[in-house]
Amino acid sequence: MDMLHELLNRHKQYFFTGETKSYEFRKKQLETLREVIKEYEPEVLVALKEDLHKSEWEAYTTEIGFLLEEIKFTLKHLKEWMSPEKVKSPITHLGSKSMIHQEPYGVTLIIAPWNYPFQLQLAPLVGAIAAGNCAVLKPSELTPAVSAVISKMIREVFPDEYVSVVQGGVETSTELLKQPFDHIFFTGSVPVGKIVMEAAAKQLIPVTLELGGKSPAIVDQDANLKLAAKRILWGKFTNAGQTCVAPDYLYVHSDVKLELLQHMSEALLEFYGEDPLLSDKYSHIVSDKHFERLKSFLTNGDVLIGGQHKESERVISPTIIDNISWDDPVMQEEIFGPILPVLEFTDLNQVVDEVRRRPKPLALYFFSESEEKQDMITSSLSFGGGCMNDTLMHIVTPHLPFGGVGSSGTGSYHGKSSFEAFSHRKSIVKQTTNFDFSFRYPSAKNGLKMIKRIMG
Repeated sequence: MDMLHELLNRHKQYFFTGETKSYEFRKKQLETLREVIKEYEPEVLVALKEDLHKSEWEAYTTEIGFLLEEIKFTLKHLKEWMSPEKVKSPITHLGSKSMIHQEPYGVTLIIAPWNYPFQLQLAPLVGAIAAGNCAVLKPSELTPAVSAVISKMIREVFPDEYVSVVQGGVETSTELLKQPFDHIFFTGSVPVGKIVMEAAAKQLIPVTLELGGKSPAIVDQDANLKLAAKRILWGKFTNAGQTCVAPDYLYVHSDVKLELLQHMSEALLEFYGEDPLLSDKYSHIVSDKHFERLKSFLTNGDVLIGGQHKESERVISPTIIDNISWDDPVMQEEIFGPILPVLEFTDLNQVVDEVRRRPKPLALYFFSESEEKQDMITSSLSFGGGCMNDTLMHIVTPHLPFGGVGSSGTGSYHGKSSFEAFSHRKSIVKQTTNFDFSFRYPSAKNGLKMIKRIMG
């Protein structure tokens, strides 16, 4: 406790020097982060393989390459984002200038999950640096190899009072949440998000919560079924389903269900071969606890595809299960693994009603050639973000904010939204001294009459 308190004090004293606030400093630190990511790429790839059995292709595209693109976009636009924003002044402010300054919060705590342990630790850091903050990073204890690499590379290039890494388990996170940080950025599960928000509320610390939920994929009868099958399975089984925006369950129109499932069977064979348990392209489950939880879901409904598993390797083959109801255990919580339950419908309004009854999902994916139906889904359902005729792609563009709504999250980031997530919009009025309006003061004769004329 004392060590963490002292660490935070060092960060705050460094922040108060003002060194982190200049454009030149922020630009240099982002360039430094970019170069150290490139330098450590081989070690990161090995660590991701060790912790999650990620292939080089998946590790680069979803973790390393994602970060490099985020940094490139931020460097391109940083000066523009930092510039004070001039806004209009009303007639009551005649002679004045009104501006909005983007001010860094100060020292921020960034708590990362285990599913994309490299990217989800450092992507928020890009926003924190760009906004002029100091940062304390808390990587996941469930991915020790990646956490060790992050700690090593951060210590190598950043002063400890600017960016530091604190490793440890639940106890360490609990003690960190007791410290008076200026902002907390948390990515993880809904239950832990509630704990983070409660701890932050006790000190009125602003939070960004990137959580999850049961994100549906909905396939209507007019969809391009072959393409829908490939895109849904790609989104679902990337990282063995351990993705917060993965399709959690599938709703398919009964008229096209069998055809879609046939296309899915063919797509899985194309993706991972005859035995996905042996595939180098397929990730494994992060821990024994998560493996056992997922294995228990295999008894729900009927397994149509997959279901094979190997406990010693913590791997479960891509699995599709049928004859599922909302009362089954697999539908009571976010699956976060390589199991896709299938529900069917005959009326799209039925799907809307069912989704509305549940907590607002982090993502939603709708497959149809009808723009009218796409617009109906977009306007009828509340969700963090999503795609029409695709999955996951909304999170890989820096031009779109990414975040949840309701129980799936609070706040957003990526691109400019990352800069804004770590910034306070400070309002400033620069008032003239060349003249003054006497009617604003209580001693003014007929002052109220003048005010009513202006403001009424």
